[in-house]
Amino acid sequence: MKYMIMLYGSQQDYDVLSGKPGDQQPWKDEDVAAMHAFMEKWNNDLVESGEFVDAQGLSAPVHARRIELRDGVPVVTDGPYPETQEVLAGYTIVECESFDRATEIAARLAGTPHPKDTELAHEWYVDVRPIMEGFGDLEA
Repeated sequence: MKYMIMLYGSQQDYDVLSGKPGDQQPWKDEDVAAMHAFMEKWNNDLVESGEFVDAQGLSAPVHARRIELRDGVPVVTDGPYPETQEVLAGYTIVECESFDRATEIAARLAGTPHPKDTELAHEWYVDVRPIMEGFGDLEA
């Protein structure tokens, strides 16, 4: 079974990681490098176990566009969206034996390093969801 592990962030998170000044102190280069090394090891462990399918990070919310219909006409809004605090920042797809195993894999992300003196803008979490293989998977 395939599962998607979804990581979330905010525009503020992207700004802090990229070194933009703001409400929080930007991360130092060594802190960003430690986070990237952790994520690389996490991904490589999944490749070695044969559970890795795909992973991608997404660009900052400022580069997003939301399209919705209003009276049957598409309306495009450029991001970031002030009403949205958190957005999908990236994902990993794994193929493993069970939902419990996918949860175990995702839980390792709780150890993602960040600067000791940094206050997180929000509680850290990831979502894990099975990927539908057919319409029968729509049932709750």
